[in-house]
Amino acid sequence: MGQAVLKTGTMGAKVVALPTMQAEVVALPAVASRPLQERFSPWLRSVLVNVLPPLVTVALMLLFWEIAASGPQSSLPPPSKIWTEAKDLIVEPFFWAGSQDIGLGWRILVSLQRVAIGFSLAAVVGILLGALVGQSVWAMRGLDPVFQVLRTVPPLAWLPLSLAAFRDSQPSAIFVIFITAIWPVIINTAVGIRNIPQDYRNVAQVLRLNQIEFFFKVMVPSAAPYIFTGLRIGVGLSWLAIVAAEMLTGGVGIGFFIWDAWNSSRLSDIIVALVYIGVVGFVLDKLVAFIGSVVTRGTIVN
Repeated sequence: MGQAVLKTGTMGAKVVALPTMQAEVVALPAVASRPLQERFSPWLRSVLVNVLPPLVTVALMLLFWEIAASGPQSSLPPPSKIWTEAKDLIVEPFFWAGSQDIGLGWRILVSLQRVAIGFSLAAVVGILLGALVGQSVWAMRGLDPVFQVLRTVPPLAWLPLSLAAFRDSQPSAIFVIFITAIWPVIINTAVGIRNIPQDYRNVAQVLRLNQIEFFFKVMVPSAAPYIFTGLRIGVGLSWLAIVAAEMLTGGVGIGFFIWDAWNSSRLSDIIVALVYIGVVGFVLDKLVAFIGSVVTRGTIVN
């Protein structure tokens, strides 16, 4: 090690130079990498637990269906016949051969566009009305009985009135979606608002929050689990309503395709379309549930 050196500066100040030290290089032990099997075993276990049972169940159902529908007296086609007759609908969902001769993927997108508009309107209006009913006793007494009566009306019962009012199938179908999806959103939002802890309301009064601040900072976050439960129910009802409405209003949606296939006695096409509808409805439900779990930080179970 070197020795300290004492120097005198120009102003008479003494500068002490510290001795230089040599740094020692320490070799860190090598990090042992985990074996490939150990890294992928949790993922494989999750796949086996969540994916394998449904696949086995579907395979057994298809096998039973194939055996039961293969007899001469069966009126429904077996899966092998469905694959033969509707193979183009399965492997080419986005083919385009004209304004009406299009794949089921395009028809699903048309129906989803209507659902997106109607469900978005139902979500916004339903949350606002639900907050009003849940927050105000007088609003609950005046509106809740009306909502309870109207929500029991079947969705297709509104279709003639909407056609008479809008004179067009597109806004009529959107209105049917809106009027179908709004009721669970209103009811669940109102229940969530009523269950806000009184401590939260007291803190809002202490902080002197106005109604808008109280709505966005207290009401919506506290009632979010209830709101997303209503939205999850509403999106499922929206998808059910659009398929039924399109059977009567026509167009290029998936509902009209099923009705047209029935009139043409294409049972295989109908069954394939039903599979598409079920898969899309499942995805919509999981999408809303995932958004709700993110917003509520895992409060809602997917």
